[in-house]
Amino acid sequence: MTPRIDVNAFLGAYPWRKVPGTSPEMLTNALDRVAIDTAWVTHLPGLFWRDPTEGNAWLYETARGRFQPVPTVHPGLARWEQVLSDASQAGAPAVRCDPLYLGLEPAGEEMRALAAACGAARLPLMLAVRLEDGRQRHPNDGAGDLPAAAVRALIRSDDQLRVLVTHADRSFVEEVHFGSTPDEARRIWWDICWIWGPPEDHLATLLGTIGVERFVFGTGQPLRLPENSVAKLDLLDLSKEQRAAIESGNVKTLTGS
Repeated sequence: MTPRIDVNAFLGAYPWRKVPGTSPEMLTNALDRVAIDTAWVTHLPGLFWRDPTEGNAWLYETARGRFQPVPTVHPGLARWEQVLSDASQAGAPAVRCDPLYLGLEPAGEEMRALAAACGAARLPLMLAVRLEDGRQRHPNDGAGDLPAAAVRALIRSDDQLRVLVTHADRSFVEEVHFGSTPDEARRIWWDICWIWGPPEDHLATLLGTIGVERFVFGTGQPLRLPENSVAKLDLLDLSKEQRAAIESGNVKTLTGS
């Protein structure tokens, strides 16, 4: 049976509302419920700390077995290069940086430096367009959505960089993909958690126009229900090979494994 890898999951409390299922035990139960074999996990509270890397030690300790750690890097802080080195030594499949949550210019000098370092280290860089719909955000949640232009600028800034963009909708994916060169577009992967599936045709259209090889399975859990991403694939007319590529095969290309 083809393994199913969730590249977009979180552990820990969310500051703006009560979210169930944030503990390692509850997330494991959710993986069992929807037959997910492995989850890439980020320390969710740390995304909102002044120094988000302070959550990485807990993440490394907790992310065992079916969990793989995706630590956060803040290129605006001292010794961020060591954080990146630690991630590589720990066997992390990727590192994460959400610049608008960290008060950084999305394609500024710090982010371009991180892009070059990730390219040199052969570590994919994960970026989220958003974590929640703007209509349900707390008034104190002032982080805006990641601009599509920033993704294009970062992928263009280093020819070794590989980027995984999560929580992108159809219009965002199309704006970046069709505004990039073929080489740049080949180094960007998209998770499916925010793309509309049936009865809308957004995901089916993107798979047909951009290519199955550009998409990976992600849920955004526990901020989103993992069943949502599974149902999207269940309702599409995909071959066994296409579904296997989305659920795990494309991850191997993304990580270079």
